[in-house]
Amino acid sequence: MWTKQYLSLPEHLRKPGEDMFAYIMQMQGKAFRDVGIRKTIQVSLNGKSYFVKQHFGVGWREIFKNLISFKVPIVSAITEVSAIQKLEEVGIATTPLVAYGVKGSNPATQQSFIITQDLGDITSLEDVCADWQTNPPEAAFKQTVVIAMAKLAAKLHAAGLCHRDFYLCHLALNKAELSKNQVNLILIDLHRVLLNQSPHGKTVMKDISGLVFSTMNCGFTAEDWALFKEHYLPQSEAFWVDVNARANKLYTKFHSDKFQKRLAVERLGMD
Repeated sequence: MWTKQYLSLPEHLRKPGEDMFAYIMQMQGKAFRDVGIRKTIQVSLNGKSYFVKQHFGVGWREIFKNLISFKVPIVSAITEVSAIQKLEEVGIATTPLVAYGVKGSNPATQQSFIITQDLGDITSLEDVCADWQTNPPEAAFKQTVVIAMAKLAAKLHAAGLCHRDFYLCHLALNKAELSKNQVNLILIDLHRVLLNQSPHGKTVMKDISGLVFSTMNCGFTAEDWALFKEHYLPQSEAFWVDVNARANKLYTKFHSDKFQKRLAVERLGMD
């Protein structure tokens, strides 16, 4: 049986005589996420810090579950590889690609990995905005943040990309720059990104609704979203009606007892 295998790995990370694909797939480190079929770890290689995402095969059940729900199944790290390459092409800051590999032709059992550079001392926009409802920032700084969000979203969606987890927690900032009130957003967690999407389609609407949902407890006002729209792509009124309706549904779902219990179980598994 023909087996697909590809490895892109810089020489300084190679070990003579070692099966590097197997070595990286068995690598251990500080776990940031472990959901069985996919694991994210932080490792030190040759004195430098990297993040490794290992994909162990999703299984046919997961593939069919996505297809039945009209979702694109994510079967390997190559989705994230393609996303990083496209983001770099259009000028959106993200986690620099270091290495990747894939093995196997069966989408249900295919194994893969991606290694990205550690961005260092960063924080998320979710943490930056966490207390804005009770402790608002200076108006000028808040406007800078809103415009930066809008411009990133516009560039992302104009390029035909949809993040599919487009929340404040996936917009990162360098802490040293932030201390100087510089807002240079970095888009992270790209494993579900879709390419070749309509900038006015449903997937884009879902991205923006996710962003709106993630700001709902952060003191964002109607004036803030009016400013966002000024710097984002032109969209129809129906688009924004759908955005707000979906954002409210996400908020209700997130704060339901069922979802919070599931979230608690997931967090317990990571401790």
